[in-house]
Amino acid sequence: MPAADRGARGLLGALLLGLSIGALGLVVALAALLVVVPKATGSTPLTVLTSSMEPTFPPGTLLVVRPVDTDLVEPGDVLTYQIESGEAAVVTHRVVQVVSSSDGMRSFVLRGDANGSVDADPVMPVQVKGAVWYSLPLVGWVAQAVDGEGRGWVATAVGAALCLYSVVALAVGVRRRRRARHARH
Repeated sequence: MPAADRGARGLLGALLLGLSIGALGLVVALAALLVVVPKATGSTPLTVLTSSMEPTFPPGTLLVVRPVDTDLVEPGDVLTYQIESGEAAVVTHRVVQVVSSSDGMRSFVLRGDANGSVDADPVMPVQVKGAVWYSLPLVGWVAQAVDGEGRGWVATAVGAALCLYSVVALAVGVRRRRRARHARH
């Protein structure tokens, strides 16, 4: 085989190896940010579905919300709260005012960054699920696809891609060994 062909194949192999390592690193980092860190800290990953918090959190942003001591909440904090206590539906908006009543009870006035007016009702501490800890733009759409109905096809596609990658890597390894063995003889 001419030296130019060996060099081109070596470069292509190095490029593919680099892409494979990069893809694996990305998958591991996303798994850590989406699954490991939230589980270890009692946090909850949520996907922004509306534009009420644009431009800070556009639709498709994944938010990781961790529990917060409501006595420490201040204006400017971004909270996730239940619309109705005991219901699954939540809203994530920014605190614009903390109200303390004469009996020491606190409540929070919230507003979406893109909204012209505050939320209809003050939020009570019992409704607060947590404060936004960190966010990952666009990753929420992926998380949505992996949840519920999409989980089956995503898991199947990832499994098939890994199997295909394994078969290709095995075939390339066998081919290289055969070539090396023939070159020695």
